[in-house]
Amino acid sequence: MTLATAPLDELDRNLLALLRVNARESAANLARRLGVARTTVLARLTRLERTGVIAGYTVKLGQDAAGGGLQACVGISLQPRAGRDVLRRLNKMPEVHLLCTVSGEFDYVAWLHAASPDQLDALLDEIGDIDGVTKTTTSVVLARKIDRGGVLP
Repeated sequence: MTLATAPLDELDRNLLALLRVNARESAANLARRLGVARTTVLARLTRLERTGVIAGYTVKLGQDAAGGGLQACVGISLQPRAGRDVLRRLNKMPEVHLLCTVSGEFDYVAWLHAASPDQLDALLDEIGDIDGVTKTTTSVVLARKIDRGGVLP
């Protein structure tokens, strides 16, 4: 079964919303909140895991639990056909926690974590110096107001 042959229904979406809030919620509590049988929840979880909708479960750290430091979002513009080489270089930087290709002004958006302002500054210089990078625009995260995905540590 693939995602194309098994679209998400309302129960799947509601189950996923509850798991985003607390992935450790028991199947019995999920079933009670959704108004379905526990076995239905277990079957749905199995299907969502098997089809790749649920790729895994993880720990979402609190805002200050990652040992301090700074988090930043960086928009990165590239020269034509430079994506593969830039991706290879960014993949080697452990401070890059998430990298997405995007539409719009930038080619990539990267989520970074740096231990200090000096480390962030050096990391941004390193990214800007990669062959094929034409422009970066950085926003430093001041506080999380809504966090459903645990994108950053």
